[in-house]
Amino acid sequence: MTKNVGKIDRILRIVVGLALIAGFFMNRDGSYSWLYLIGIIPLVTGLMGNCALYSILGISTCPLEKK
Repeated sequence: MTKNVGKIDRILRIVVGLALIAGFFMNRDGSYSWLYLIGIIPLVTGLMGNCALYSILGISTCPLEKK
């Protein structure tokens, strides 16, 4: 698996993922509170540095390697 998520993108994904998961724990009684668990996806992709959707679309936010 090649990394296709850059540094700023990774940080944003981790922050958004953690915020959504925190929202789930703060609002467990809501009728659609389970939707906050979608935050697992950006959190995992941010920690791994690889996004499957970016791979499918051919997008990469990683800086180009200098040769």
